[in-house]
Amino acid sequence: MKPDEISAYSHPVKVSTLSASLTNLHLEADARALEALARQWNVTEVRSLKAELQIARWKKDGVRIKGRVMADLVQECVVTLEPVENHIDEPVEATFVPDGSKLARALTIETAEMVVDPDAPDAPDIFIGDTIDIGQTVAEHAAMAIDPYPKKPGAAFPDHIESTDKDDKRPNPFAVLKDWKKD
Repeated sequence: MKPDEISAYSHPVKVSTLSASLTNLHLEADARALEALARQWNVTEVRSLKAELQIARWKKDGVRIKGRVMADLVQECVVTLEPVENHIDEPVEATFVPDGSKLARALTIETAEMVVDPDAPDAPDIFIGDTIDIGQTVAEHAAMAIDPYPKKPGAAFPDHIESTDKDDKRPNPFAVLKDWKKD
């Protein structure tokens, strides 16, 4: 999300109020936020968005969040356009560091080659000031779990005919020349 965009669901937390020990946090979106999320995610309806999180300070000046995000939403079936109910239950793990942190500077150093390990934890997100928006993080994790092609059970294209190997064979561009010299 771009910094100038307003998040559909927001729950700001002041970093200075967090302790080094784990803090449990239960988040639940209200009706206004659910409507805004449905528009943002381009789904028919978002019925619920909840998160059970543990928040703690990380290293010297960072914050680590772990937990689960759950959502119930309604989408249109890509085949029949009928409503399809989906349930999301995804893990959330995020780390935040302030803009001036040494950890943040290490992320911005440009090198000639970048090695990305898909199994490694994500790089920390950078926050500015003393506040992080945990609601936005929860909404982003839920959005990534939305099925891009929801399909109602048993839905199929009834008049859809699969192509055969003969249909998929590329025509020979020189086939039109075979009768050219017969005159």
